[in-house]
Amino acid sequence: MPRSLFDIDGARLQLAGHETFPLRYGWLKKSYDAVKEASQISEEVHVNVFADEAAIARFGVGRNMVLSMRHWALSTGVLKLEDTPSSRLPKVVTGELGDFLFGENHDGYLEHPASLWLIHWNLASTPGRAGAWHWAFNEFNEPTFDRDLMAQRLSRRCQELHESGRMDRVASEVSLKRDVECLVRTYHAAAATGRRAPEDSIESPLAELGLIQRAALGDYFRFRRGAKPSLPDEVFLFALVDFWRSHFSGRKSFSVDFLTFERGSPGQVFLLDEDSVAERLSRLEALTDAAFTWDESSGMRQIYAPRLNDIAPYRLLERLYDRDMRLVA
Repeated sequence: MPRSLFDIDGARLQLAGHETFPLRYGWLKKSYDAVKEASQISEEVHVNVFADEAAIARFGVGRNMVLSMRHWALSTGVLKLEDTPSSRLPKVVTGELGDFLFGENHDGYLEHPASLWLIHWNLASTPGRAGAWHWAFNEFNEPTFDRDLMAQRLSRRCQELHESGRMDRVASEVSLKRDVECLVRTYHAAAATGRRAPEDSIESPLAELGLIQRAALGDYFRFRRGAKPSLPDEVFLFALVDFWRSHFSGRKSFSVDFLTFERGSPGQVFLLDEDSVAERLSRLEALTDAAFTWDESSGMRQIYAPRLNDIAPYRLLERLYDRDMRLVA
Protein backbone atom coordinates (compact mmCIF):
# COMPACT_ATOMS: atom_id res chain seq x y z
CA MET A 1 0.00 0.00 0.00
CA PRO A 2 1.39 3.45 -0.90
CA ARG A 3 2.62 5.37 2.10
CA SER A 4 0.90 8.55 3.20
CA LEU A 5 3.00 11.70 3.13
CA PHE A 6 1.10 12.80 6.23
CA ASP A 7 3.14 10.18 8.08
CA ILE A 8 6.38 12.06 7.44
CA ASP A 9 7.77 13.77 10.53
CA GLY A 10 6.48 17.33 10.76
CA ALA A 11 3.67 16.86 8.24
CA ARG A 12 0.27 18.23 9.17
CA LEU A 13 -3.12 18.34 7.49
CA GLN A 14 -3.86 22.08 7.38
CA LEU A 15 -7.31 23.28 6.40
CA ALA A 16 -8.95 26.60 5.54
CA GLY A 17 -6.92 29.77 4.90
CA HIS A 18 -8.57 30.39 1.54
CA GLU A 19 -11.51 32.29 3.10
CA THR A 20 -13.79 30.23 0.78
CA PHE A 21 -12.33 31.87 -2.37
CA PRO A 22 -10.69 29.65 -5.02
CA LEU A 23 -7.51 30.91 -6.65
CA ARG A 24 -8.32 33.64 -9.18
CA TYR A 25 -6.67 35.02 -12.28
CA GLY A 26 -4.13 37.70 -11.49
CA TRP A 27 -3.89 37.00 -7.76
CA LEU A 28 -0.50 35.31 -7.82
CA LYS A 29 1.19 38.02 -9.88
CA LYS A 30 -0.38 40.81 -7.81
CA SER A 31 0.80 39.13 -4.62
CA TYR A 32 4.29 38.58 -5.98
CA ASP A 33 4.60 42.15 -7.29
CA ALA A 34 3.38 43.63 -3.99
CA VAL A 35 5.91 41.67 -1.93
CA LYS A 36 8.72 42.48 -4.37
CA GLU A 37 7.89 46.17 -4.30
CA ALA A 38 7.47 46.26 -0.51
CA SER A 39 10.89 44.66 -0.03
CA GLN A 40 12.40 47.67 -1.78
CA ILE A 41 10.52 50.25 0.32
CA SER A 42 11.01 49.34 3.97
CA GLU A 43 11.17 46.39 6.34
CA GLU A 44 7.90 47.41 8.01
CA VAL A 45 5.95 47.48 4.74
CA HIS A 46 7.60 44.22 3.71
CA VAL A 47 6.52 42.38 6.84
CA ASN A 48 2.98 43.77 6.79
CA VAL A 49 2.21 43.85 3.06
CA PHE A 50 -0.92 41.71 3.53
CA ALA A 51 -1.79 42.92 7.03
CA ASP A 52 -1.52 46.71 7.22
CA GLU A 53 -4.39 49.16 6.72
CA ALA A 54 -3.25 49.86 3.17
CA ALA A 55 -3.58 46.22 2.07
CA ILE A 56 -7.18 46.60 0.87
CA ALA A 57 -6.27 49.57 -1.32
CA ARG A 58 -3.03 47.92 -2.42
CA PHE A 59 -4.78 44.87 -3.83
CA GLY A 60 -8.16 46.39 -4.67
CA VAL A 61 -10.18 43.69 -2.91
CA GLY A 62 -11.85 43.19 0.46
CA ARG A 63 -10.08 42.09 3.62
CA ASN A 64 -11.02 38.41 3.28
CA MET A 65 -9.78 38.32 -0.30
CA VAL A 66 -6.46 39.83 0.76
CA LEU A 67 -6.02 36.93 3.17
CA SER A 68 -7.05 34.50 0.43
CA MET A 69 -4.49 35.96 -1.97
CA ARG A 70 -1.78 35.50 0.65
CA HIS A 71 -2.89 31.93 1.27
CA TRP A 72 -2.78 30.94 -2.39
CA ALA A 73 0.55 32.64 -3.07
CA LEU A 74 2.11 30.79 -0.13
CA SER A 75 0.39 27.48 -0.92
CA THR A 76 1.67 27.45 -4.51
CA GLY A 77 5.24 28.47 -3.67
CA VAL A 78 4.98 31.81 -5.45
CA LEU A 79 5.73 33.31 -2.04
CA LYS A 80 7.23 31.77 1.10
CA LEU A 81 7.69 32.64 4.77
CA GLU A 82 11.07 33.61 6.15
CA ASP A 83 12.04 34.11 9.77
CA THR A 84 13.48 37.51 10.60
CA PRO A 85 15.19 38.67 13.80
CA SER A 86 13.50 42.07 13.61
CA SER A 87 9.97 40.66 14.04
CA ARG A 88 8.28 37.94 16.06
CA LEU A 89 6.38 36.89 12.96
CA PRO A 90 7.98 35.55 9.76
CA LYS A 91 7.84 37.86 6.79
CA VAL A 92 6.56 36.96 3.36
CA VAL A 93 9.25 36.81 0.66
CA THR A 94 9.28 35.70 -2.96
CA GLY A 95 9.49 31.97 -3.68
CA GLU A 96 11.43 30.15 -6.36
CA LEU A 97 8.41 29.54 -8.60
CA GLY A 98 7.31 33.16 -8.22
CA ASP A 99 10.77 34.40 -9.15
CA PHE A 100 10.80 32.16 -12.21
CA LEU A 101 7.33 33.04 -13.52
CA PHE A 102 7.03 36.68 -12.50
CA GLY A 103 10.44 37.96 -11.43
CA GLU A 104 12.17 36.68 -14.56
CA ASN A 105 8.99 37.38 -16.56
CA HIS A 106 8.76 33.96 -18.14
CA ASP A 107 4.96 33.98 -17.96
CA GLY A 108 3.54 36.93 -16.02
CA TYR A 109 -0.04 36.25 -17.12
CA LEU A 110 -0.01 32.43 -16.92
CA GLU A 111 -0.54 32.00 -20.64
CA HIS A 112 1.62 28.88 -20.97
CA PRO A 113 -0.04 25.60 -19.90
CA ALA A 114 3.19 24.66 -18.10
CA SER A 115 2.60 27.45 -15.58
CA LEU A 116 -0.73 26.03 -14.44
CA TRP A 117 0.70 22.52 -14.17
CA LEU A 118 3.60 23.83 -12.06
CA ILE A 119 1.19 25.67 -9.78
CA HIS A 120 -0.94 22.55 -9.42
CA TRP A 121 2.14 20.45 -8.64
CA ASN A 122 3.25 22.80 -5.85
CA LEU A 123 -0.29 22.90 -4.49
CA ALA A 124 -1.07 19.18 -4.41
CA SER A 125 2.18 17.19 -4.38
CA THR A 126 3.00 17.49 -0.66
CA PRO A 127 1.08 18.24 2.55
CA GLY A 128 1.18 21.97 3.14
CA ARG A 129 -1.07 24.97 3.64
CA ALA A 130 -3.64 23.45 1.27
CA GLY A 131 -3.73 20.06 2.97
CA ALA A 132 -7.10 19.04 1.57
CA TRP A 133 -5.78 19.52 -1.96
CA HIS A 134 -2.93 17.06 -1.36
CA TRP A 135 -5.32 14.61 0.30
CA ALA A 136 -7.85 14.82 -2.54
CA PHE A 137 -5.37 14.07 -5.31
CA ASN A 138 -3.38 11.44 -3.42
CA GLU A 139 -5.62 9.68 -0.89
CA PHE A 140 -9.23 10.15 -1.99
CA ASN A 141 -9.85 7.28 -4.38
CA GLU A 142 -13.57 7.38 -5.14
CA PRO A 143 -14.27 7.05 -8.91
CA THR A 144 -17.20 9.47 -8.64
CA PHE A 145 -18.21 11.67 -5.75
CA ASP A 146 -20.36 14.52 -4.58
CA ARG A 147 -19.37 17.18 -2.07
CA ASP A 148 -20.96 15.34 0.85
CA LEU A 149 -19.05 12.12 0.17
CA MET A 150 -15.76 13.99 -0.15
CA ALA A 151 -16.43 15.86 3.09
CA GLN A 152 -17.26 12.59 4.89
CA ARG A 153 -14.02 10.94 3.72
CA LEU A 154 -12.00 14.03 4.61
CA SER A 155 -13.60 14.10 8.07
CA ARG A 156 -12.64 10.45 8.61
CA ARG A 157 -9.04 11.17 7.56
CA CYS A 158 -8.88 14.17 9.89
CA GLN A 159 -10.04 11.98 12.78
CA GLU A 160 -7.31 9.43 12.00
CA LEU A 161 -4.65 12.13 11.87
CA HIS A 162 -5.90 13.71 15.08
CA GLU A 163 -5.67 10.37 16.87
CA SER A 164 -2.10 9.92 15.61
CA GLY A 165 -1.08 13.44 16.63
CA ARG A 166 -0.89 14.81 13.07
CA MET A 167 -3.73 17.27 13.67
CA ASP A 168 -4.05 19.42 16.77
CA ARG A 169 -7.84 19.27 16.71
CA VAL A 170 -10.60 17.75 14.63
CA ALA A 171 -11.92 20.18 12.04
CA SER A 172 -15.54 21.25 12.23
CA GLU A 173 -18.10 20.02 9.73
CA VAL A 174 -18.52 23.57 8.43
CA SER A 175 -14.78 23.96 7.85
CA LEU A 176 -14.56 20.66 6.00
CA LYS A 177 -17.48 21.50 3.74
CA ARG A 178 -15.94 24.86 2.92
CA ASP A 179 -12.65 23.21 1.97
CA VAL A 180 -14.43 20.71 -0.25
CA GLU A 181 -16.52 23.38 -1.92
CA CYS A 182 -13.47 25.55 -2.55
CA LEU A 183 -11.45 22.60 -3.84
CA VAL A 184 -14.07 21.55 -6.37
CA ARG A 185 -14.51 25.13 -7.57
CA THR A 186 -10.73 25.44 -7.97
CA TYR A 187 -10.74 22.75 -10.65
CA HIS A 188 -14.27 22.95 -12.05
CA ALA A 189 -15.49 26.34 -13.21
CA ALA A 190 -19.21 25.63 -13.09
CA ALA A 191 -19.24 23.99 -9.66
CA ALA A 192 -20.31 27.00 -7.56
CA THR A 193 -23.42 26.45 -5.48
CA GLY A 194 -25.91 28.75 -3.81
CA ARG A 195 -26.56 32.43 -4.46
CA ARG A 196 -23.31 34.17 -5.29
CA ALA A 197 -22.32 37.52 -6.65
CA PRO A 198 -21.27 37.46 -10.34
CA GLU A 199 -17.61 38.02 -9.45
CA ASP A 200 -17.70 34.92 -7.24
CA SER A 201 -18.38 32.72 -10.28
CA ILE A 202 -15.14 33.72 -12.02
CA GLU A 203 -13.36 30.46 -12.72
CA SER A 204 -10.01 29.57 -11.26
CA PRO A 205 -7.15 29.30 -13.78
CA LEU A 206 -6.62 25.71 -12.61
CA ALA A 207 -10.02 24.81 -14.06
CA GLU A 208 -8.27 24.90 -17.45
CA LEU A 209 -6.42 21.71 -16.52
CA GLY A 210 -9.65 19.68 -16.63
CA LEU A 211 -8.67 17.51 -13.66
CA ILE A 212 -12.18 17.44 -12.18
CA GLN A 213 -15.18 16.91 -14.44
CA ARG A 214 -18.88 16.71 -13.77
CA ALA A 215 -20.18 13.14 -13.90
CA ALA A 216 -23.07 12.10 -16.10
CA LEU A 217 -25.78 11.98 -13.44
CA GLY A 218 -26.75 14.47 -10.75
CA ASP A 219 -24.45 16.77 -8.85
CA TYR A 220 -21.53 14.34 -8.99
CA PHE A 221 -17.94 14.81 -10.10
CA ARG A 222 -14.99 12.64 -11.08
CA PHE A 223 -11.23 13.00 -11.32
CA ARG A 224 -10.10 12.69 -14.94
CA ARG A 225 -7.23 10.22 -15.04
CA GLY A 226 -5.47 9.63 -18.35
CA ALA A 227 -3.16 11.30 -20.85
CA LYS A 228 -2.67 15.05 -20.38
CA PRO A 229 -1.71 16.51 -23.77
CA SER A 230 -1.18 20.02 -22.35
CA LEU A 231 1.36 18.76 -19.76
CA PRO A 232 4.87 19.37 -21.14
CA ASP A 233 7.52 16.71 -20.60
CA GLU A 234 9.69 19.37 -18.95
CA VAL A 235 7.06 19.88 -16.23
CA PHE A 236 6.69 16.13 -15.77
CA LEU A 237 10.47 15.94 -15.37
CA PHE A 238 10.43 18.89 -12.95
CA ALA A 239 7.87 17.04 -10.81
CA LEU A 240 9.75 13.74 -11.03
CA VAL A 241 13.02 15.32 -9.88
CA ASP A 242 11.25 17.13 -7.05
CA PHE A 243 9.53 13.91 -5.93
CA TRP A 244 12.72 11.85 -6.21
CA ARG A 245 14.96 14.29 -4.34
CA SER A 246 12.39 15.12 -1.66
CA HIS A 247 11.28 11.62 -0.71
CA PHE A 248 13.62 8.98 -2.18
CA SER A 249 17.03 10.60 -2.64
CA GLY A 250 18.81 7.31 -1.98
CA ARG A 251 16.96 5.29 -4.62
CA LYS A 252 18.44 4.58 -8.02
CA SER A 253 15.31 3.58 -9.97
CA PHE A 254 11.53 3.56 -10.04
CA SER A 255 8.97 1.40 -11.81
CA VAL A 256 6.16 2.79 -13.93
CA ASP A 257 3.64 1.40 -11.47
CA PHE A 258 5.30 3.20 -8.55
CA LEU A 259 5.42 6.56 -10.33
CA THR A 260 1.79 6.18 -11.36
CA PHE A 261 0.20 5.35 -8.02
CA GLU A 262 2.58 6.31 -5.20
CA ARG A 263 1.22 9.23 -3.18
CA GLY A 264 2.95 12.45 -4.11
CA SER A 265 4.27 11.01 -7.39
CA PRO A 266 3.86 12.79 -10.74
CA GLY A 267 1.47 10.13 -12.00
CA GLN A 268 -0.78 10.48 -8.97
CA VAL A 269 -0.77 14.28 -8.74
CA PHE A 270 -1.22 14.79 -12.50
CA LEU A 271 -3.76 11.92 -12.70
CA LEU A 272 -1.84 10.08 -15.42
CA ASP A 273 -2.47 6.45 -16.33
CA GLU A 274 0.34 3.86 -16.51
CA ASP A 275 0.76 4.01 -20.28
CA SER A 276 1.03 7.81 -20.19
CA VAL A 277 3.65 7.67 -17.43
CA ALA A 278 5.64 5.02 -19.34
CA GLU A 279 5.51 7.05 -22.54
CA ARG A 280 6.81 10.15 -20.79
CA LEU A 281 9.53 8.27 -18.93
CA SER A 282 10.78 6.78 -22.20
CA ARG A 283 11.41 10.30 -23.54
CA LEU A 284 13.44 11.55 -20.56
CA GLU A 285 16.72 10.02 -21.68
CA ALA A 286 16.86 12.31 -24.70
CA LEU A 287 15.52 15.30 -22.74
CA THR A 288 18.20 14.99 -20.04
CA ASP A 289 21.21 13.93 -22.13
CA ALA A 290 21.10 10.49 -20.46
CA ALA A 291 21.02 11.80 -16.89
CA PHE A 292 17.93 9.58 -16.81
CA THR A 293 17.89 6.21 -18.57
CA TRP A 294 14.88 4.10 -19.52
CA ASP A 295 14.90 0.31 -19.55
CA GLU A 296 12.09 -2.10 -20.40
CA SER A 297 14.25 -5.06 -21.47
CA SER A 298 13.33 -7.10 -18.38
CA GLY A 299 9.63 -6.37 -18.79
CA MET A 300 9.63 -4.23 -15.63
CA ARG A 301 9.73 -0.81 -17.34
CA GLN A 302 12.09 1.11 -15.05
CA ILE A 303 13.53 4.61 -15.02
CA TYR A 304 17.07 5.04 -13.68
CA ALA A 305 18.80 8.24 -12.59
CA PRO A 306 22.56 7.69 -12.71
CA ARG A 307 23.10 11.47 -12.70
CA LEU A 308 20.13 12.79 -10.74
CA ASN A 309 22.14 15.65 -9.25
CA ASP A 310 23.10 16.88 -12.71
CA ILE A 311 19.50 17.83 -13.50
CA ALA A 312 18.67 21.53 -13.23
CA PRO A 313 14.86 21.55 -13.55
CA TYR A 314 14.46 25.31 -13.82
CA ARG A 315 17.09 25.39 -16.58
CA LEU A 316 15.00 22.94 -18.58
CA LEU A 317 11.86 24.96 -17.89
CA GLU A 318 13.64 28.09 -19.06
CA ARG A 319 14.43 26.44 -22.37
CA LEU A 320 10.78 25.36 -22.71
CA TYR A 321 9.44 28.86 -22.09
CA ASP A 322 12.02 30.59 -24.25
CA ARG A 323 11.22 28.26 -27.15
CA ASP A 324 7.43 28.36 -26.85
CA MET A 325 7.05 32.04 -26.05
CA ARG A 326 9.30 32.91 -28.98
CA LEU A 327 7.07 30.85 -31.27
CA VAL A 328 3.98 32.69 -29.96
CA ALA A 329 5.65 36.07 -30.48
